[in-house]
Amino acid sequence: MLTLNSLKPTPGSKHRKKRIGNGESSGLGKTCGKGNKGQKARSGGSIRPGFEGGQMPLHRRLPKKGFSNARFRNHVSIINLSQLEAFFNAGDTVTEVELRAAGLVKGTCSAVKLLGNGELGKALTVSVDFASTTAAQKIAAAGGTLTILSQQAKS
Repeated sequence: MLTLNSLKPTPGSKHRKKRIGNGESSGLGKTCGKGNKGQKARSGGSIRPGFEGGQMPLHRRLPKKGFSNARFRNHVSIINLSQLEAFFNAGDTVTEVELRAAGLVKGTCSAVKLLGNGELGKALTVSVDFASTTAAQKIAAAGGTLTILSQQAKS
């Protein structure tokens, strides 16, 4: 019968700890498996990754090219009409605050864009930074209103 106090590892799966510097007969005596002399044989002797023995390292020999604009890009959160249909009731006001509360917009974003994927059967008051023409037409057809914030900021 198998009980917690009778559990043992499979024979041969456990090895004894390597005890270096314990005499010649241990197999790891004298130089303790570190070879003879040199930086890596010394106590505390290690070389950092990428070090090539004083030769100019590869990461410094290669030309540095290009520029990434990733840190300066604007992150626009995309919302579809099908998501508004699923998360909001008729007559609700939809802004970035409500979208975050519903979990549709997460993290940092500089703008919210509404796309026309899906159908909308409820009259909603939607206020976003950008919207596609399809989304605007579908909101109007459902009896709702769409306010685009980026146009208000320009005028």
